[in-house]
Amino acid sequence: MPLVQMDQPLSPGLYIVATPIGNLGDMTSRAADTLRRADYILAEDKRVSAKLLAHVGAKAPMTAYHDHSDDQLRERILGDLGTKAVALISDAGTPLISDPGYKLVRAARQAGHSIHTLPGPCAAIAALTLAGLPTDRFLFLGFLPAKAKARADAIAEVSSIRASLVLYESGPRLADTLAALADGLGNREAAVIREITKLHEECGSGTLSELANRYSDAPPRGEIVIIVAPPPRPAPATSDDLDAALDEALARLSPSRAAAEVAERLRLPRKQVYARALEKAR
Repeated sequence: MPLVQMDQPLSPGLYIVATPIGNLGDMTSRAADTLRRADYILAEDKRVSAKLLAHVGAKAPMTAYHDHSDDQLRERILGDLGTKAVALISDAGTPLISDPGYKLVRAARQAGHSIHTLPGPCAAIAALTLAGLPTDRFLFLGFLPAKAKARADAIAEVSSIRASLVLYESGPRLADTLAALADGLGNREAAVIREITKLHEECGSGTLSELANRYSDAPPRGEIVIIVAPPPRPAPATSDDLDAALDEALARLSPSRAAAEVAERLRLPRKQVYARALEKAR
């Protein structure tokens, strides 16, 4: 593939540009060049982004684009994408990850416009690399609801998912959220990571209850990511467990239906459970 000529205009379309989450040295040269060459830049908070743009020497005008932006603004942006290069950035990290933007990307794709992504920093991914917890499967939850009942309901929805959980949180709410996670998930291993890539980067690990106690009297500052370990694997079902479950199920169901129900509940092979059900039904 030929090298891109940096002094040439960008082709029209939407450019999703990841920006540093703390250390400005994490800005890629491609991202910086794109911001310098864009016709204009969509920024979550223009005051925050102005510092970054000054750092990379980008002088393109900014338009505020955030969760409260209306459909009229989105339509105006869509109208520009056929003739202009428009860059989308968030306050920090990768746009659309717990930030506004997906509606614009979806509408741009439906309208047939070119869309380019410039990968880079993401607090959720960076925190996973620091936590020392399983990373083969993870679920990103963003921010939990602020109200206790809604927060507890949200935690209950994911309590059985066999994956590490990734959450964002603020300092003042951290201890309460950790305590709510302990109540809803059990006292799992977890990590609290803050100020990623900055001078005072910190990763605290322990159980959810230990971490809740640690931060209850001293709410930390800065951007915070919580990583919670997956639930422990249940002990394998024994033959006594199988027989007890089948006795109860066979009192209500045919052998085939009883076997299907018990096999799913005990996570056993269905053929094995069905054979035992037939023995007990004779």
